[in-house]
Amino acid sequence: MIKLSIFVATSILVLSPLASAQTLDELARIVREAATAETRINQQREATFVKERNNQRNLLTQARQELARENERSDRLADEYDKNERSLAELETTLAERMGNLGELFGVVRQASGDVQAVLDDSMVTAQMPGRSQFLSGLAQRRELPTVPELRQLWSAMVTEIAESGKVVKFTATVERTSGEKQDLEIIRLGVFNAVSNGQFLDWDISKSRVNLIELARQPVARFSSMAADLQSAAPGEVVAFPVDFTRGQILRAVVQSKTPIERVKEDGGVVGYVIIGVGLFGLLLCLWKGFALFTTGSKMSRQQTIETASKANPLGRVLAIYSDNPDADIETLELKLDEAILRETAPIETGLSFIKVLYVVAPLLGLLGTVVGMIATFQMITLFGTGDPRMMAGGISTALVTTVLGLVVAIPLTLLHSFLQGKAKALIQVLEEQAAGLIARLAEKRG
Repeated sequence: MIKLSIFVATSILVLSPLASAQTLDELARIVREAATAETRINQQREATFVKERNNQRNLLTQARQELARENERSDRLADEYDKNERSLAELETTLAERMGNLGELFGVVRQASGDVQAVLDDSMVTAQMPGRSQFLSGLAQRRELPTVPELRQLWSAMVTEIAESGKVVKFTATVERTSGEKQDLEIIRLGVFNAVSNGQFLDWDISKSRVNLIELARQPVARFSSMAADLQSAAPGEVVAFPVDFTRGQILRAVVQSKTPIERVKEDGGVVGYVIIGVGLFGLLLCLWKGFALFTTGSKMSRQQTIETASKANPLGRVLAIYSDNPDADIETLELKLDEAILRETAPIETGLSFIKVLYVVAPLLGLLGTVVGMIATFQMITLFGTGDPRMMAGGISTALVTTVLGLVVAIPLTLLHSFLQGKAKALIQVLEEQAAGLIARLAEKRG
């Protein structure tokens, strides 16, 4: 119908001008114009058809693309559905397992609460944060499952304890002094290991009901006490040396209770120990006296070598005086007299050295004697009380070890001092022999 209407309209447009044409030229013009108009109309029609075709193609392409997207979405949703089904199955399995484990949570929480409470009560941080473990006592005795806030509070207490164990903190707390008086003092806490106040080490005693920080009745040696004072007076950020008791007081108590060397000698050395100390002191005094005498004699002999006149105030001068007293004696006689003089001077120079040697030999023997005495006492205790309590045998063993140590401590220095003094004495005697030999040689050369 559309094509027929266009044809009719076109025929009317063409035939109407033809009817009005008067000449052939007008008819040819009209025909050309009609052909041009028809060509234009055909071109417009063609363009319209092409446009509609392209629109249809675009619509078809869009429809196909939409179909592809929907297919992809359908596949994706199907995969997601399968994945959700698998996740749901896993979650149902996990839920069943956790529902089963939830029955064990009650016992685990009670046990963990009791353990954490014991750790917190034993920790020195409680002196700074009192009452922080009270909620755990109720949690450890409950008969129903804990709530989430309670579990978080338990976790927070554990994390806080871990964090505080690595801090050096200054705070004020009540301290029980050695006199029994309780005072609020400034305390420096080194993690959960040590606490000091007024330059004194403090002990954390969990057996006390009110005051847990107590001042040690006996402080460690001065080397450690000075470190406590340095820590107390240190500025923020300053680095100071300080001993850390990682056993939370056990090593500190052992160090405080351990005996000093003087106390060990007094309590464990016994009579043999005092005898060894007496031998050592006597030997030391003898070595000092002999050393002073040898160095004094050596200095006099050195001065004698610088002068020509023989002085009888020193051994070398007395040996050289033999020649001045016997200028006409023959060489053999003079040599015999010089040997005699050297022998006379050798005895005073070596006096006391042999006795020092006896002392450093006797000292370890006395230590061995103390060892035997201590072992005899140990076996007597074993005979009377058996081997059930090792502390009963500790006294005899300590006596044996202390006397052995004392014997070695005395013998080793005396041995070294004796060796040194003997070397010095031999050097002086060698000087006398060299000077006498030189004198004989010069005399023989002169007379020869």
